[in-house]
Amino acid sequence: MNTPPDIVLRPARRDDVPTLLALIRALAEYEKLAHQVEADEPALAATLFGERPCAEVVIAETDGEAAGFALFFHNYSTFLARPGLYLEDLFVQPRFRGHGIGRRLMVHLAQLALARGCGRFEWSVLDWNAPAIGFYRGLGAIGMDGWTVQRVDGDALRRLAATPG
Repeated sequence: MNTPPDIVLRPARRDDVPTLLALIRALAEYEKLAHQVEADEPALAATLFGERPCAEVVIAETDGEAAGFALFFHNYSTFLARPGLYLEDLFVQPRFRGHGIGRRLMVHLAQLALARGCGRFEWSVLDWNAPAIGFYRGLGAIGMDGWTVQRVDGDALRRLAATPG
């Protein structure tokens, strides 16, 4: 693997919000989900860098340009009685792929998970994304057979919230 020596990983800052939004839109385009992107700069600034940040972001730069990012947050395992690290998004811009940037981001997050006492590092991947699944298997990840992701959003979320308890 030809890894350029000038890859720098760093925590995102508030002034990275426009870059983050562009990367999120590029990820959504790749995943064929661009129509679902509602994020905008004010919302990202508030939720990532406001009074109560909801997630953290690591940016991978090469020659000062954002090559990719990983957005993650903590969850909790009741079975382990320990926090976990959940990777929401990992994306490397196409022109920077094949240089080990994705691997560097994943290794960084695994190290961060251990340093923070996490018992797990997990994420979801689209079932059609064979390149990503192969990449993750190469890192030692295993699929969680028997589990499916469940979601309530939009009108269904509002209806559920309005249901008498």
